[in-house]
Amino acid sequence: MAESRSTSSSSGDRNEINGGGEFSFGRSRSIGRNGLAKIQTQKQSTTSDEVCHDDSSAPVKAQTLDELHSLQKKKSAPTTPIRSSGSPHLFTISEEDRQKQQLQSISASLASLTRETGPKLVKGDPAKKSESNQKVTHHHHFNYAAPTIAVSDSSLKFTHVLYNLSPAELYEQAIKYEKGSFITSTGALATLSGAKTGRAPRDKRVVKDETTEDELWWGKGSPNIEMDEQTFLVNRERAVDYLNSLDKVFVNDQFLNWDPENRIKVRIVSARAYHSLFMHNMCIRPTPEELEDFGTPDFTIYNAGQFPCNRYTHYMTSSTSIDLNLARREMVILGTQYAGEMKKGLFGVMHYLMPQRQILSLHSGCNMGKDGDVALFFGLSGTGKTTLSTDHNRFLIGDDEHCWSENGVSNIEGGCYAKCIDLSREKEPDIWNAIKFGTVLENVVFDEHTREVDYSDKSVTENTRAAYPIEYIPNAKLPCVGPHPKNVILLACDAFGVLPPVSKLSLAQTMYHFISGYTALVAGTEEGVKEPRATFSACFGAAFIMLHPTKYATMLAEKMQDHGATGWLVNTGWSGGSYGAGSRIKLAYTRKIIDAIHSGALLKANYTKTEVFGLEIPTEIEGVPSDILDPINTWSDKKAYKDTLLHLGGLFKNNFEVFLNYKVGKDSNLTDEILAAGPLF
Repeated sequence: MAESRSTSSSSGDRNEINGGGEFSFGRSRSIGRNGLAKIQTQKQSTTSDEVCHDDSSAPVKAQTLDELHSLQKKKSAPTTPIRSSGSPHLFTISEEDRQKQQLQSISASLASLTRETGPKLVKGDPAKKSESNQKVTHHHHFNYAAPTIAVSDSSLKFTHVLYNLSPAELYEQAIKYEKGSFITSTGALATLSGAKTGRAPRDKRVVKDETTEDELWWGKGSPNIEMDEQTFLVNRERAVDYLNSLDKVFVNDQFLNWDPENRIKVRIVSARAYHSLFMHNMCIRPTPEELEDFGTPDFTIYNAGQFPCNRYTHYMTSSTSIDLNLARREMVILGTQYAGEMKKGLFGVMHYLMPQRQILSLHSGCNMGKDGDVALFFGLSGTGKTTLSTDHNRFLIGDDEHCWSENGVSNIEGGCYAKCIDLSREKEPDIWNAIKFGTVLENVVFDEHTREVDYSDKSVTENTRAAYPIEYIPNAKLPCVGPHPKNVILLACDAFGVLPPVSKLSLAQTMYHFISGYTALVAGTEEGVKEPRATFSACFGAAFIMLHPTKYATMLAEKMQDHGATGWLVNTGWSGGSYGAGSRIKLAYTRKIIDAIHSGALLKANYTKTEVFGLEIPTEIEGVPSDILDPINTWSDKKAYKDTLLHLGGLFKNNFEVFLNYKVGKDSNLTDEILAAGPLF
């Protein structure tokens, strides 16, 4: 034993037990049983309050995981004091009062019309219970004195408000709580709009009252389907009750119209993160300073699209109803989750509000050259409006909705809503590159593993869409405003093959073709039948206009006359025969025509006049074969050309009959002028 102890004490290679009773591995790495290193005890210096940590960095300032998570996010603070209305001096209100004013405004928006007060609101995600409860107690708990008759389960609960969340926050909400929400390989948020994958125009209604009865366009050809005030209030109550029954609602306060003198404040209350992110992208996003002074909105949308309307309610023909009340400045959505209803609903509102200010609202694309020359592009689906208005040599003001005021043109929206079917990097590089983090992708199909989108897949719908902020387009002009347009370009894809590739229009002709809104679609190829079908949409957007088309056309002609703009009709369709016999006009030729319009070269060209439509066509354009400029030259069968021309002229005449009952000008002289600008035979 003595020899053993001596050997052990003299060898630093062995493991020992010291007086401290603590174990450690010896320096010699001596091998014990089973090949494991022997354990050696060492005295270690410790203090009772030391926290175990990695010596390579300073310890975190947290004692629990919850505290650590709270350090991860810092609060966004207001940046601008609020001006006092009674004093020129600035003063700062507390964050608590600011939040209280904000919630009171939202509560007023969500108030039932049968009760004296709005719902009890608290800011924040209900999932964060500890944080939310603290806010309720100390900041946002309002004890409303509601009458006894109004007591219900909903009046005893709080509704959490998720207010103007950022895209990142909305991603988290969508991924966590909304089935069918995924992040694609490029970072976009893929969502589903439910059973409805497009707008429901037959379920859209407008309240007809003493004012709108005289102001709006009603009857044959009009998109406005009437409903009464009482029915609107029933649907509003249904939507508001549904939203108030939820644990949380999303609220967006944003703007429409980039012209600061004529912008509209809009509030969108919705139940889905998808809807909130969609409108975040499509409306103009306020700065923190603007949001602090937002106040009461000019218009409010109640999107309860997950909840159906009551089929027994008067005027209801399905479980879907999109209702506009222009007097109350409100819109109610029931029974459809398709986000485009909100975008186009607000466009309809602008078609009503802006003309009251002598501002023309337009369904058009708009771009501007480096010298400040602005062009408007009108055209229905398939005419090339998006392709031709997106020009890397020009700035994009907007792709869809605009206003023309005394200040010039301005985009109504803050984003783009692009079709995605068959999208490719080669055909539409700007749209392709815009589909990244923050973009909403509607109803697309993607690989379940890689999350790469297959834009050719129509399994859900052919109407796949991408909604993204306009600044995602590299040559977007910010702010999205420009001077008065020099050129107004009306695009038509004439599958009959009888309209010239380009023609210069008089003011009366511009009004006639603007009201007509013509293009032609190919019907199909069943059993070898290939026949084009004429499509007319007043003002190139009949589904969204509120007033009679002639009112918008008159405003357009007045502004063109006042500011020296020229009207053009550009055919991007067929030449040398109708669809099936002729061929489509080459895109390269159409681009040369558009370039000649922008440069002013076409104003200096020599012109001849066509039969029937009386269109002025140039005799030559640089880079375009002269023989295609007059369509009769490209048809081998001249009789077939004249027959087809007369057939199309007849379709124009039949379509225009619905507009003849509206008289414009002294003794209807302008109506006669417009009519005379159409086909004559």
